[in-house]
Amino acid sequence: MTTQLTHYVDEMNSPLGTLTVVATEKGVCHIHFGELTKCMASLKAWLKKQGRKGEVIRCKDTLQPICKQLEDYFSGERSTFDIPLDLCGTEFQKKVWNTLKEIEYGETKSYKEIAQKIGAPKAVRAIGGANNQNPIPIIIPCHRVIGSNGSMVGYGGGLDKKEILLSLEGAIEKIS
Repeated sequence: MTTQLTHYVDEMNSPLGTLTVVATEKGVCHIHFGELTKCMASLKAWLKKQGRKGEVIRCKDTLQPICKQLEDYFSGERSTFDIPLDLCGTEFQKKVWNTLKEIEYGETKSYKEIAQKIGAPKAVRAIGGANNQNPIPIIIPCHRVIGSNGSMVGYGGGLDKKEILLSLEGAIEKIS
């Protein structure tokens, strides 16, 4: 099914580098690590894969509330987000992503714990796959999911970004 929506896009600076934020009238739908000029091709491919058609318009005003909450998070003034989401994914992925939103700021859970929480204890690899496809990192905190032994494993933005986020939240020791 194809959905015709206007996708508003803008960039913001963060401790992780430039973030490209995308939203519709329904809510934020995508956060990409990197500048808009460098991610536009992958953004368009993602929109096509999700069956979304419509314009992509740069609009700072529309994204201001989302960027403000992200800025507050990065400055340590916010530990939760209360902005609407426009999630694209399978029912399984959405179930995983909604479970990730329940992980408290400054805490971590293992892939195994997430699998057990959603009632699919043998789906540890599938949990990893859903994490990898999370279109709204940071807001849907897939960075808070770690290996059963406490190791930093898998993060779409790179393990360095995962470590920065977990350090910012106090979940791990500050990185030198």
